Amino acid sequence: MAYEYALVHLTYTIPVAGVLTVILKPLLSQLDLYKIIVLILIAFFTTLPWDSYLIQHGVWTYPPDAVLGPQLFSIPIEELFFFVIQTYITTLLYILLNKPILHAQFLTNREEASARVRRIKGLGQILLTVAIIVGAVLVRSGAKGTYLGLILIWACPITLLTWTFSAYFLLQLPLACIALPICLPTLYLWFVDELALGRGTWAIASGTKLGWCLLGDLEVEEALFFLATNTLIVFGLVAFDRGMAVLDTFPKTHPGVRGRISVGSVVKAIFTDPAEYDMKRVRGIREAVSILRKKSRSFYLASAVFPGRLRIDLVLLYSFCRVADDLVDDSSSGPEALAWIQKLTEYLDLVYSPEGKQSHSATDVANFVEKNFPIFARSALELLPTKLLPSGPLYELLEGFKMDLAFTRAEFPIKNEADIRAYAHRVASTVGELCLWLVFRHSAARLPEEKEAKLIHAAITMGHALQYVNIARDIQVDAEMGRVYLPTDWLSEEGLTPQAILTNPRQPKAEMLRQRLLALAFEEYEKSRPTMNLLSDEIRGPLVVAVESYIEIGRVLREKSGVPSKTKRGRATVPRSRRLWVAWKNLSAS
Repeated sequence: MAYEYALVHLTYTIPVAGVLTVILKPLLSQLDLYKIIVLILIAFFTTLPWDSYLIQHGVWTYPPDAVLGPQLFSIPIEELFFFVIQTYITTLLYILLNKPILHAQFLTNREEASARVRRIKGLGQILLTVAIIVGAVLVRSGAKGTYLGLILIWACPITLLTWTFSAYFLLQLPLACIALPICLPTLYLWFVDELALGRGTWAIASGTKLGWCLLGDLEVEEALFFLATNTLIVFGLVAFDRGMAVLDTFPKTHPGVRGRISVGSVVKAIFTDPAEYDMKRVRGIREAVSILRKKSRSFYLASAVFPGRLRIDLVLLYSFCRVADDLVDDSSSGPEALAWIQKLTEYLDLVYSPEGKQSHSATDVANFVEKNFPIFARSALELLPTKLLPSGPLYELLEGFKMDLAFTRAEFPIKNEADIRAYAHRVASTVGELCLWLVFRHSAARLPEEKEAKLIHAAITMGHALQYVNIARDIQVDAEMGRVYLPTDWLSEEGLTPQAILTNPRQPKAEMLRQRLLALAFEEYEKSRPTMNLLSDEIRGPLVVAVESYIEIGRVLREKSGVPSKTKRGRATVPRSRRLWVAWKNLSAS
């Protein structure tokens, strides 16, 4: 029947594309849509002349009773649709698997690459070059290797080009992020192709093929074709992501316009010589990502949906806050901790020179950091995007660290609700405000000052909520460190003392106080959550995910449905499946 080829799409390709679309729709950014469109156009117009040549020379044939009839350059409309749908499916799968990955951390060059990576790149170039030569010989011979030769001379030059420019980057990426978007669609399309060949939906002329079948009616050339085309799609996506990683990672050399990209800037970035990369900055980003993954899975998950440059700066901000906190918390004594706070204050004084005084150069800051801080902390300080951040919240953060030091003197500084609010303001609201300033600085269009002020106030209030959740979660963990953040007057109301919590942080009355603190957290959350709707569409979704991913910890504590943390004994976490559902649900609603 004339609908045979169309039924292949209705039965096998369109449903898969539909499922992937439903899953990915909330996660897709404008950049993702741009990427999909560009890849489809490239795939369509590079395949069109090649496919037309095969049909016009009798390599491929389509029975008249299997196709609808409309053609372009002898190519049936169903085949043209295959160009689009295959690229769409493979691209969506690639985006899904790569969405959590911050590609900036995988930038590298020949000097940084291992000898093994350099050998693999060279071997790949040799093999692809040989494949092109073999393909030319097979086509020239005009025998049974014609179809195989045509595949090689069409696919391998493009693959060689993308491999030459992106191999170092590609080989640093997690294997699953590359292999799965190539292999899964390839295996599925092998299955579809085997069925179609068996039914006669399309056929390969016997004089142009080797006659070898990989599986059932699946010709070896067809198997190679689908492997080659999916490889081309993925390598093209990798090249695009490498270009975007260069743009996002090196704003000084690729300034661009806030929140916008151009085709020219991406092409320029793709062909940027890796020898020009600032690898010190790349290494610092790698360290920051490693810290984020270990210390905050909720924020790491949420960061995946922020735009590139903003995502990098948010990760660098988190890294600074975490490293500064660790310097103080891991000190062996109170005086040592105070010394670190003083050095951090001097660092801020150096970076934020008082008005009227000459600004210190990046070299001055780097020298100060190298002289005064351990190796693990240096990149976090040097890469903090201070030019985009106000100094006030950073100084307040250090004041919050000083409150923690009271515990080293066997004191309990959280006497009442005002104290816990002040503490939450210093260690959490400050970070929320800083994150919001980064959002403002990276937005394509600034909001009116009145709206920015409302959002900053909401971020401060939300900071209280999230810190209360953090304290409620960590009662046992904090007790093991000799700390009790529950207000002392709350303890007194229950006939408890801080020492009683230190002795038994899992007692029923501690659980009652946990629930009381969570109630206060959700009260603050409800006050600030609606204000987030003032944010632009592109930013609102990711920020809502960041907030909801963390507030979900409070919900599981209320439900007592958390799972034990693998890294911190006594700490409950949100199950991974639930975290993913929270992210997907809130992005869908934004």
